[in-house]
Amino acid sequence: MFDSGIGGLTVVRSLMERLPFENIVYFGDTARVPYGIKSVETINRYASQITDFLLKKDVKLLIVACNTMAAVAFQAIKDISTVPVLEVIDASARNAVEQSRVKSIGVIGTPATINSNAYARAIRLLDNKVRIFSQACPLFVPLVEEGLLDHRATKLIAKEYLKPLLAEKIDTLVLGCTHYPLLKPLLQEIVGNRIKLIDSAQAMAGIAADLIEKQKIGNQGSEEPDYVFYVSDVPYRFQAIGEKFLGRKFGRVEVANL
Repeated sequence: MFDSGIGGLTVVRSLMERLPFENIVYFGDTARVPYGIKSVETINRYASQITDFLLKKDVKLLIVACNTMAAVAFQAIKDISTVPVLEVIDASARNAVEQSRVKSIGVIGTPATINSNAYARAIRLLDNKVRIFSQACPLFVPLVEEGLLDHRATKLIAKEYLKPLLAEKIDTLVLGCTHYPLLKPLLQEIVGNRIKLIDSAQAMAGIAADLIEKQKIGNQGSEEPDYVFYVSDVPYRFQAIGEKFLGRKFGRVEVANL
């Protein structure tokens, strides 16, 4: 599994709960985060490098936990992968369409994810009558990575970002970045209980479990699973902040050279 930094650990957490016997190799590109403001060419190059690195670890499944990479570089990743590849956008889109009652869905994400229109395309493929309203939230990733999850500044910024979506009477809001589940309590407070929040981490865990079962590639033993975390820089910061995302202590964190 890979992400531009720490956010993908929300997916790891959901996978650990859903698939407790599976070994997990995670790569967070902490030297080059954030991806959401970078060019399409740069994101594709980074994604290809990380894919090559993980395939050398003899994995049986690749999960693109970063919404920005899924939106921009999914085809490039699929083209070089020798194993099945899953990404968070399709999983979240399916969940959103199932949950929306009035067919009015909001999507928040990084500028690169929103500008790609990947969520709008995925949702319309499932139901072309759904109205979709998108909002880029470029400050959310740095605020989450600084641990400012319930800070007054974060709440003020979130209210500004969400104001135009709430004006459109949405009943479902897709959290289109794996950092955003850590803001769920704050976001739910702002939007109210009538709006359903779609958590990409939980949606991804369900899709991965279904694929592993269908292809009969699950670990059959009951041995303690092996979790290895690689980063491209600052492992100590990754570990300190990442434990909040993961909800548990880390095992091994190693610096990898791509």
